[in-house]
Amino acid sequence: MFSVDHVLVSDALLDAPFACNLGACLGGCCVVGDSGAPLEAHERDDIELALEVVRPKLRPDALATIDQKGPWTGSEREGYAVTTVNDAECVFVVYEKGVAKCAIQQAHWRGQIEFEKPLSCHLYPIRVETFGDGEDAIEVINYETIDLCRPAIPHGRRTGTQLADFLAHPLSRRYGPEWVERFQEALAERRDALDIRPETDT
Repeated sequence: MFSVDHVLVSDALLDAPFACNLGACLGGCCVVGDSGAPLEAHERDDIELALEVVRPKLRPDALATIDQKGPWTGSEREGYAVTTVNDAECVFVVYEKGVAKCAIQQAHWRGQIEFEKPLSCHLYPIRVETFGDGEDAIEVINYETIDLCRPAIPHGRRTGTQLADFLAHPLSRRYGPEWVERFQEALAERRDALDIRPETDT
């Protein structure tokens, strides 16, 4: 691993070609999982405000679930997450030609809301864990590899896209653009130190 300020970064990001291929995965990360997307405590308000805008776009079963359980679940002790329908798809999933997409993100793209979508969704397949509290807290960034996202790997090679570049914007949302610059510099230095040269398809 290598560090950027208070953040430890897995070496798995040194050579990680990755670019989402929705035509292959069909947005499965919004549908498959043991629970809904984790939420930061402050994102609960963002979810509530987004719901007011996107409600007309949501599926009947999602609306029924929201009316029964709310758009998010959890507590301060166990953490918060977006509510799911039958422990599967996110209540904010909408389908377009069989592809699962995020109603919140679509509303953001239309200029209707400022909130893009939960940060944990935006960062996936990067997972961030926090250890400790306050100024002594350390965050650890790991690359979670799952079969569902395998099509993104060859697509990343074809397009010459590394995971660190693909997720530069959500990383900036979490840590700020200056941190991302330091992260990219540290990434290059670590690659040089370990003589790692990411390859692309030609």
